[in-house]
Amino acid sequence: MSNDTHKIAYVRPGSLADTAGIRAGDTILKAGGRDLKDIFDYYYYEENTSLDLTIGHPDGTSQEYHITKSDDDTDIGITFENGLLDDYRSCANHCMFCFIDQMPPGMRETLYFKDDDTRLSFLQGNYVTLTNMSDEELQRVIDYRLSPINVSVHTTNPDLRVRMLANKNASRIIERIRKIADAGLTMNTQIVLCKGINDGAELDRTISDLVSFYPQVCSLSVVPVGLTKFRKGLYHLEPFDKTDAEQVIDQIEGWQKRIYEKYGEHFVFASDEWYLTAGRDLPSEEIYDGFGQLENGVGMLRLLIGEFKEALSSEGPHPFKRKSVTIATGVLAAPFLRQLAGIFMKKYPRIKVEVVTIINHYFGEQITVSGLITGTDLKEQLCEHGVNDRLLIPVNMLRSNEQVFLDDVTLDELSETLQVPVTVVKSSGQDLLNALLDIKEK
Repeated sequence: MSNDTHKIAYVRPGSLADTAGIRAGDTILKAGGRDLKDIFDYYYYEENTSLDLTIGHPDGTSQEYHITKSDDDTDIGITFENGLLDDYRSCANHCMFCFIDQMPPGMRETLYFKDDDTRLSFLQGNYVTLTNMSDEELQRVIDYRLSPINVSVHTTNPDLRVRMLANKNASRIIERIRKIADAGLTMNTQIVLCKGINDGAELDRTISDLVSFYPQVCSLSVVPVGLTKFRKGLYHLEPFDKTDAEQVIDQIEGWQKRIYEKYGEHFVFASDEWYLTAGRDLPSEEIYDGFGQLENGVGMLRLLIGEFKEALSSEGPHPFKRKSVTIATGVLAAPFLRQLAGIFMKKYPRIKVEVVTIINHYFGEQITVSGLITGTDLKEQLCEHGVNDRLLIPVNMLRSNEQVFLDDVTLDELSETLQVPVTVVKSSGQDLLNALLDIKEK
């Protein structure tokens, strides 16, 4: 995952870099006469009105370029092969709940790489623990104003955090959050809750500590630990049951009420899994404060339901022939998709929608989210169950920007096996409606 050469992968046609003669395959050697440590050094120089670059060409020659930007130019049009211009920093933690440690053998090598890189927190929204960086690196994050930063806290109890992350540097979490907050940067935070470890009174402590940094700490999500069947030799953790989930929800909703009375924001949120496990109705849209923690599964189903109903109400009649559609999803989302399918079929009775629940045999039946369903489980279970004219699957079943499932089964392979077209549905309610109506673009 190393790239020491800062090679350019793409130059946008018509951009300043293209006009200057910089090409894909070239390498940036210096910017402003200085070496580049990583992508943020490059961004720093690129923000200037004028930019001096030393470019190395594939034939071994180098050339100086002077580029002048206008007020309308936000960048010069370069994309790099390595998005960081640096090695990706691997994680030095050995968290008792780490999902990667629970992966089966034989999968693609990159799936076993643990990153804990604060730069990826800013660029891609990754959550980082702040344990795997020096004080100098943290200061650099502050100097470059990298905000917001997404922080995996898990607990603010120093001794417990060292135990959970198996890293002696983990005890400094409050110190580091305070330094970031004092600098005026903002943070979103998360807790992976482990039964009997950081729940109960420890959860109360962590929420109390983090809300004391509001508004620099903007939000906190609480998600249940994910446990696969590949935990041999790992720390013994128990799954949360219905009663546990009810207690966690009551605890979080109690905090939401007190925090809202003080700040007008709810701040801390239970992920959708808690409500589904407890068998409780999802909170109303207002509770989610604009859905700022969607990536942690907080409010995704509530937002989907609202968007779908709104899109359906504005959709006109269609003269469809009789059709049938299968939606494949995980255990948790299946009841809600059946609810939406029922609403849809009342308006469009000529389109039959069947929701098939896929059991996660690959990772273990305790994994119930759709994002960890593999192509293998889809093929086997849908072949046994049968599929209608078309198959719809959510985009989170596929690797980011790829047509491949976690187990390396491709989308084409799934379609060929089932002998039906497969439609990948993006995350919004409008996307789901378009897929059901077989509208390619709207």
